[in-house]
Amino acid sequence: MNKWLELIVGLILLVGAIALVFPGMPLASWGRDAIVFLKGGLTWMVIFAGLVLIILGISELKE
Repeated sequence: MNKWLELIVGLILLVGAIALVFPGMPLASWGRDAIVFLKGGLTWMVIFAGLVLIILGISELKE
């Protein structure tokens, strides 16, 4: 994958997951329901996928 695309997709996934979970954010009610229903598993998977893509993008920038 393109190094810049990995960084952008990773940031979008990370910010999107955070926006769904934290209270006071636009989709906080959906985030609470998702955590109750999935026990946070899906949210954590998206956060880790975002972090992995960011780390991959940073490592490719060093090359």
